Amino acid sequence: MEPSYLDFLRDVKDHILQSRYRAARLVNRELLLLYFAVGKRLSEKVAAEQWGNKVITQLSADLQKELPGLRGFSASNLKNMRQFADAYNELIEQSSTEQARDTAGQGDVIGQTASGQLDIDVFLSLGFSHHVLLLNRCNNLPERVFYMRRAVANQWTHEMLDWQIKARAYQKRDQTLPNNFSTTLPESIRDAALQAFKDEYLLDFINVESDDERVIEKGIVQNIKAFILKAGKGFAFIGNQHRLLVDGDEFFVDLLFYNRQLRCLVAVELKKGKFKPIYAGQLNFYLNVLNDQERMPDENPAIGIVLCKEKNDKTVEYAFQSIHNPMGVATYQLSSDLPDHLRDVLPDPETLKRLLD
Repeated sequence: MEPSYLDFLRDVKDHILQSRYRAARLVNRELLLLYFAVGKRLSEKVAAEQWGNKVITQLSADLQKELPGLRGFSASNLKNMRQFADAYNELIEQSSTEQARDTAGQGDVIGQTASGQLDIDVFLSLGFSHHVLLLNRCNNLPERVFYMRRAVANQWTHEMLDWQIKARAYQKRDQTLPNNFSTTLPESIRDAALQAFKDEYLLDFINVESDDERVIEKGIVQNIKAFILKAGKGFAFIGNQHRLLVDGDEFFVDLLFYNRQLRCLVAVELKKGKFKPIYAGQLNFYLNVLNDQERMPDENPAIGIVLCKEKNDKTVEYAFQSIHNPMGVATYQLSSDLPDHLRDVLPDPETLKRLLD
């Protein structure tokens, strides 16, 4: 094929993909506004006529008769629409008023929140199932706004959003894992590194009572997609028990990743129980070998993460003081560690146990 034709093919392909994306966004926007309008009218009518739940069930059935094949208007979803409209009525009405004025020349905004303003485009870019999840699981508007922004920016699926809520990302939004990044990483990637790693990881796909490191490692590897989604953006899995050879002696890194945004290798050591200073020395050795033997010339220094059950931040601080490789210490929770109010949202134990069979 001639280069000019291949360029033309790529150009047409890009236009098609962009058009599909814009169309999907428009469809989602119209669907949300439809659900809001139906929910608002339903809420007003129920309040005025003092209708009960049976009317909603009847309405759903009658809509199916009038519009055969209609989807999305089950009784449960009509209740969701009513909840959606009740929660955001004031905000959407305010947005409509500001849009009508159109005097500031700025993007439309939905109301004021404790965390600032929420752009209407962010709100309308999120799927209805995402909104229902946030309404049912988040206690206040600032918390929902936080997850809306993150979900749109990172293109979270419903499942990914669910994981983030379970991991209490909002409550831990200002927490960073104990680390020595400020003295060991190039300034250009320090902030990105702090954002890339969490203080705690919820391994809710591993439902075992044992803290055996190999069992947990096996659970992570068998569910590596779930782990990477929880880890964040840009992670690629290289392998587990990654072999390092030093003068004929073998050493093994529990889990080795590459982060595209940080452009560096990431070595993860799994440890049962509480963090011990000796773990820092072991991981430091692995990082020295990785930097010398496997780091590419254009890559940043390898980062090491100790993933353990508990940690004392002061102990971590002393353990890292004389170490020149970037490291951090995070903790993990298994499904069996979760409090009762979180266990209720997980699959049943038998399903989870099958993950390790």
